[in-house]
Amino acid sequence: MTRLYAILAAVILAIGLGAMWLLTMGSGSDDKYAQCRSSQIAGGTAAIGGPFELVNGKGETVTDKDVITEPTLVYFGYTFCPDVCPFDMSRNAEAVDILAERGQSVTPLFISIDPDRDTPEVVGDYAFNLHERLIALTGSPEQVKAASQAYKTYYKAHDKSDEYYLVDHSTFTYLVTPEDGFLEFFKREDTAQQMADKVGCFLDQAGS
Repeated sequence: MTRLYAILAAVILAIGLGAMWLLTMGSGSDDKYAQCRSSQIAGGTAAIGGPFELVNGKGETVTDKDVITEPTLVYFGYTFCPDVCPFDMSRNAEAVDILAERGQSVTPLFISIDPDRDTPEVVGDYAFNLHERLIALTGSPEQVKAASQAYKTYYKAHDKSDEYYLVDHSTFTYLVTPEDGFLEFFKREDTAQQMADKVGCFLDQAGS
């Protein structure tokens, strides 16, 4: 009888664990992108991203709704950046090209955190020279700060008495869509291929 009770207890425990697993999975089943995620930040969170108002290369004031009209890779940097930004933006552009070859359209978006030097003309030339699909934005210090705060990014300029001053800044790239907002972020060590594969997963799920 003792052995029977032990077996019954094991069965009951298994059923309980199974029910708990189903409830747990059920609570997250609303997330159609769950299989695509790898970041520690829950996708779709309202904590990252949001409305902004900036200025494009033509000097026109634009909002997030004007520029995020399809899946978009958002990066905060500055055109005078000597090493990190050129590498990250080139990688993002390469990921966009890989996705384009697969028939998936994604926009690369660059937001300057150095409005003193990055005039509309400067960011316009930057976008033109880097990638045909790149949108580059700047704005007033207040506009840039608001956009940065919306995306929880960090930046701090060094002594501006030196015309070649550097700006410390975070280096995440964010995947954002007009329908779902923020979905995922990518780190510097992520390759263009890895980014393309991950973004492709989100786009496949969005269309399923």
